[in-house]
Amino acid sequence: MSKIKIALIQMKMSAKQQKNMETAVKKIKEASKKKAKIVCLPELFLSNYFCQEEKHSNFNLAEKIPGKTTSIFSTLSKQLKIVIIAPIFEKKTSGIYHNSCVVINENGKLIGKYRKMHIPDDPQFYEKFYFTPGDLGFKSFKTSYGNLGTLICWDQWFPEAARLTSLQGAEILFYPTAIGWHPKEKKKYGKSQLNSWISIQRSHAIANGVYVAAVNRVGVEKQGTKKLEFWGNTMVFDPSGNIVAKAEKNEKTLICDIDFKKVENVRRHWPFFRDRRIDYYKGILSNPKDA
Repeated sequence: MSKIKIALIQMKMSAKQQKNMETAVKKIKEASKKKAKIVCLPELFLSNYFCQEEKHSNFNLAEKIPGKTTSIFSTLSKQLKIVIIAPIFEKKTSGIYHNSCVVINENGKLIGKYRKMHIPDDPQFYEKFYFTPGDLGFKSFKTSYGNLGTLICWDQWFPEAARLTSLQGAEILFYPTAIGWHPKEKKKYGKSQLNSWISIQRSHAIANGVYVAAVNRVGVEKQGTKKLEFWGNTMVFDPSGNIVAKAEKNEKTLICDIDFKKVENVRRHWPFFRDRRIDYYKGILSNPKDA
């Protein structure tokens, strides 16, 4: 296929996993009726963003892969003949948990999973408490609807992750995301933070000649005495860095066309892959030297 439709589900989360699953399934079915062939959900869509606080009981939210969630989406993807990208709080084994996502093809087959490689540790984003860094490397998944790369939230700030995933053959980079403002910082820093987030994703699209699709959650979520305002702004960039489609701050399923011929065309005219100097890039494997 040279052209397909993708759908990014920008949604609010509740404290109830069953409600979030029902909402996701409903929105996936609606996207399928609008001819979407690949559907991606936000990071950790099954729950509130529990990483605002360090709480051991939150590990009870984790599940095995394959497991209950993959079973539900395998049935759904086979029924609708679509590809589903579903983020999951994965329990690898007792004491080892990952922030992961799975790719399920149109035949209902789990064709692979990705484990978030870069784990943040910032105020109210205490992910290092919960998640072990990914151990599967950077991945591209071949489907009937194109080659898909999956990265997760904090990964989207690292050019190395986008480049290595693109070199694996990805034509679209999907970034399931949970990012927002600390309410006390929004007035002073909010615009700059959002613009930085948009700019870094645009740069990945341009530097690698790929589509970039970032899907965020929306709404204000509280954990104990703390809260975050997730800023939405789910969007898709084409291989030249143009915004193909964008949502604002409300719940919305963003559906847009992907033209894979643009990947080929842009890479021919902007041959960044050709002109890399990998023989001189060994320094990237080292930490910065002291000033």
